[in-house]
Amino acid sequence: MLPTSFSFYDMDWITCLGVTLVLFLLIVVTLLYKYIDRYWHVVRRRTEREGDFHAELDELFSAMNAEQMNRVWTVVKRLAQHKKIGVVLFFLFGAVLQARAQFYEKVEDLDLLSQGGVLVTMVLVGIPLVVAIILLIVQIRKQVHKSVRMGTKKDAEDLATYMQQQDDVDAAVFEKRMGALQYRLSDQELSGAAAVSDEKGLLQARDLDNLPFVAKKRKALPRPKIDASSSKLIQWFIGTATFWLLFGTTVGEYLGIKFIAPDAEAISWLSFGRLRPVHTNAVFWGWSSLGMIGLGYYIVAKVSNVPLQKVNWGWYSLILINACVLFGSVSLMAGINNGGGEYREYIWPIMLLFALGLAFTLGSYLKTIAKRKTKEIYISNWYIVSAVLFISIVAVVGYLPSYQDGLGETIIQGYYMHQAVGMWFMLFTLGIVYYFLPQQLNRPIYSYSLGILAFWTQILFYTLIGTHHFVFSAIPWWLQTVAIVASAGMVIPVAAGTTNFIMTFRGAWHKVRDSYSLPFFVVGIVFYFTGSMQGTAEAFRYTNLLWHFTDFTVAHSHMTMYGIIAFLLWGSIYALLPRLTGKESSQAAIGAHFWLALIGLMIYSVSLMYGGTLRGLAWMENVPFIDSVTLMMPYWLWRAIGGTLMWISHIVFAYNVFQMMAVSKEGESLVEQVVAHLEMKNIENK
Repeated sequence: MLPTSFSFYDMDWITCLGVTLVLFLLIVVTLLYKYIDRYWHVVRRRTEREGDFHAELDELFSAMNAEQMNRVWTVVKRLAQHKKIGVVLFFLFGAVLQARAQFYEKVEDLDLLSQGGVLVTMVLVGIPLVVAIILLIVQIRKQVHKSVRMGTKKDAEDLATYMQQQDDVDAAVFEKRMGALQYRLSDQELSGAAAVSDEKGLLQARDLDNLPFVAKKRKALPRPKIDASSSKLIQWFIGTATFWLLFGTTVGEYLGIKFIAPDAEAISWLSFGRLRPVHTNAVFWGWSSLGMIGLGYYIVAKVSNVPLQKVNWGWYSLILINACVLFGSVSLMAGINNGGGEYREYIWPIMLLFALGLAFTLGSYLKTIAKRKTKEIYISNWYIVSAVLFISIVAVVGYLPSYQDGLGETIIQGYYMHQAVGMWFMLFTLGIVYYFLPQQLNRPIYSYSLGILAFWTQILFYTLIGTHHFVFSAIPWWLQTVAIVASAGMVIPVAAGTTNFIMTFRGAWHKVRDSYSLPFFVVGIVFYFTGSMQGTAEAFRYTNLLWHFTDFTVAHSHMTMYGIIAFLLWGSIYALLPRLTGKESSQAAIGAHFWLALIGLMIYSVSLMYGGTLRGLAWMENVPFIDSVTLMMPYWLWRAIGGTLMWISHIVFAYNVFQMMAVSKEGESLVEQVVAHLEMKNIENK
């Protein structure tokens, strides 16, 4: 069923969309014009003057000062051949999502766009797209500047090579230029011999030649070193988390393929019903949990201003949690599971290993905070410790079997599932952001009060929203209403947290362009707002009826657990690892990871949200179920494409983590590069 009020086949809609795209492209071209024009100006200048080294030498000598002329004069007699340095290439990647599907019978019109939840979701989906486009424009701008710098570097090498090849260098040229540079006024031509006095304080000396135009590419600043044992522990947590990310998403990639090729194999261990919980639990308890706990060991000690206490407990936690995920994955593939709801498929003896690991982690955190040298407990520790306490309570409640019969099990499932996401992953990750975001921006968090408001209101509202997954079920109506009202109340902590993070960026947005960790934080914060508000929109009764049991909820879960948790963890890991290892990853590889993950997520989410909406409308109009399955085929194809891009980005991320690379030297001016190049060859010839 495709309502006429929401038809992509209507010519008026297509015309409006085309006009909007044309206007948007005009805006983008206008923004990029001056940078592209500058780039082509440099290219034309180099083409026109190619080979005319005499003119360029005259211009070069005119730009040199006395000190630079002296440096050139000392090496110009010892000229030698040298190798040319290659040019670094870059590429841009894009993807276009286009899919269409048809229903099998005509139904009466439905004013879908009059529903508040649908309108809110459409706006929220548009926000990440706009942010992605803005970031793409920033990256193009940076690459244009980089191309100009590389052109300047090549000009410098060509000029230096030309100077080295000249056998008849005329010393008179240098002497004439040196004489001009050494000429000085007597400083009394205008003032005379009277003493100079600025009695009114009108004069102020400024170095106008070195005023910065844009911020240079930031490197990881040296931080106070932590002890080697803590550093090794944190790196092991991040390393094992990366392994489970690769493992879990490889399983997810295979599941995405099975949507479009369900009969690829007939092995019971690889059936969809067994592999799906392997995927979710591996990325939940393996990747996200280990990554958060490892970063927490660094943050808790740093903000407490003391070394990490009970480091050996951290190793116990690492072993227990990894054993839990390993044994749990094998048991699920073998068909041994808890038989309960989502995210608690591990049987209780296996999940007990995770609980014991959390106990060791909590003990280490609390002992470190107890020995803190600061009077106040920083807000990061509030979030982190509370998250560990909450997941301990949630796990106990979710696995005690005494009261889990009938509707009681359904209510407990809603509580467990949502508290695991909101009070473990979200609460812990927000604590991580409250440390690394101010650190990367080199400024304090905007408002401590907003952070406390977000903290307590999240605890108040999030603990009540679990049953909004079971609207229109046999659960008491009043309990459903409480969950819907609490979902609306989540606007308060989300708005407070988002405002706090965005205002911390105030006056420092230029740093995003020159940082490889901050873009991950920007995307994570955007999805924190859009994904959380989308959850509120889904809780409304109409939208719940429309989207529940469809692929829309799958898209929503990926927008939160991937768009929020994963992106914020990646940004934090890229900020921390250089401080632990002393090396930085390849900026090109980090950029590839960022764009592959973001583009893949958008393709994955938008296709499933659109297809899920159409499928929900079909069910509401009593379209045969098998027809709704056929309807979803093109969207499942795009799901596999988007998931593949995300999976490739994880391979790049693993490369960045385990194969750290040294960064290249920052580009310099043409004059400085020519002089430095000649001096280097002079040293080689001695």
